[in-house]
Amino acid sequence: MSRCKACGAELTWIKTKIGGKPMPCDAQPVAYWPGKKDKIVTPNGEVISCSLTGDPGKETGIGYVTHFATCPEANKFRKK
Repeated sequence: MSRCKACGAELTWIKTKIGGKPMPCDAQPVAYWPGKKDKIVTPNGEVISCSLTGDPGKETGIGYVTHFATCPEANKFRKK
């Protein structure tokens, strides 16, 4: 595992299926449910629109939130 250079959070890197580029994600996996308001990256590299809230025990699967969505310093890494 590596750490974010800006905030120090632990990261996991997942190679996306489209483009094949590694994407920095929060290290802790999260459950997801059907929906459209959030996005996660699955362990096999698919980026999926979903909901991060729902009935416990009825989740669709497990994935990772992109660190760009949670890092307080994300703007430092955005291309201008």
